[in-house]
Amino acid sequence: MLSTSLKPESQTIEWPISIIPETFTGENYREIFNNSARTPIFRWFFNSILIATATTILVVFIDALAAYAYARLEFKGRKLLFWLLMTTMMVPPVTNLIPNYIIVDSFGWIDTYYAMIFPAAASVFGVFLLRQFFKGIPKELEESAYIDGCNKFQIFYQIILPLAKPALITLGLFTFLGSWNAFLWPLIVTNSAEMRPLTPGLSLLQGYYIIEHGKLMAGAFLSAIPVIIVFAFAQRYFVRGISLTGIKG
Repeated sequence: MLSTSLKPESQTIEWPISIIPETFTGENYREIFNNSARTPIFRWFFNSILIATATTILVVFIDALAAYAYARLEFKGRKLLFWLLMTTMMVPPVTNLIPNYIIVDSFGWIDTYYAMIFPAAASVFGVFLLRQFFKGIPKELEESAYIDGCNKFQIFYQIILPLAKPALITLGLFTFLGSWNAFLWPLIVTNSAEMRPLTPGLSLLQGYYIIEHGKLMAGAFLSAIPVIIVFAFAQRYFVRGISLTGIKG
């Protein structure tokens, strides 16, 4: 991808493929950054960061509350509701596109940030992941907190969440990467180039008859840099979260 982004357009489709470009050029990057009317890449970066960050915060917050209820609170029908929730994971996400679009359109959210954030504000996988982790936390810690006068919300925020930091970071990492790489839904609910995140924005470089491979690979390489940085800083939490939760419960 990096190699193709540094080639002149005439060399991007040559055969046999050369990993090292015969002629190095930065023209693809210059055109992406300079042609702001067609490829407002800085706006796309801003949109992706805003949408991915807001989605991650909402998913972690909502899923943590739901997972705690399913793992620790006793109420009638808890197991039935939980397994009904799990069955929704077997529904292909593409089948929800039309119903979600109708709902978003009825709210007047087409071509807005709301349409790309709120439909993804909760994750069934996240509820399952956090529930498994919460079930592994000793109940004696909660009982001690009850004796000290803590209510359920204090126990949740002051005891459960700090202990679950690896699982929360794991869920946050999954969610951020998923939102950053989302393509189909943002493409459907956005009409203007300025409102698109980075991934569907790059699709503007691919036409019916012409694909600008050099510019497309330059944009794809730039879009991968934030993901690599996020994973580089969060990988120890990611590995630890997977090993501790282990989907073992």
